[in-house]
Amino acid sequence: MSMRDFYLAAYDVTDSDRLQAALHVLKGYACGGQKSVFECFLTGRERQALLMEMRGVLDAREDRFLLLPSPGYRRARALGIAVRP
Repeated sequence: MSMRDFYLAAYDVTDSDRLQAALHVLKGYACGGQKSVFECFLTGRERQALLMEMRGVLDAREDRFLLLPSPGYRRARALGIAVRP
């Protein structure tokens, strides 16, 4: 079984068509999320595939995408109705 790492993926997309395309891509990789921030457990290959797909969707001059690794996710705390990763 491949090792998966936890990432937070966030985007800010200025065009509604690209926004829907970015949302569609991220939902294919995410296990949870809210609005424009998603929780993803990815293998190295999945991480590369996600980045490649997002490059194909976004306009680098207008949009932003952040894929933030979270190596300490096992120590994460969740409050309210949030689910611990």
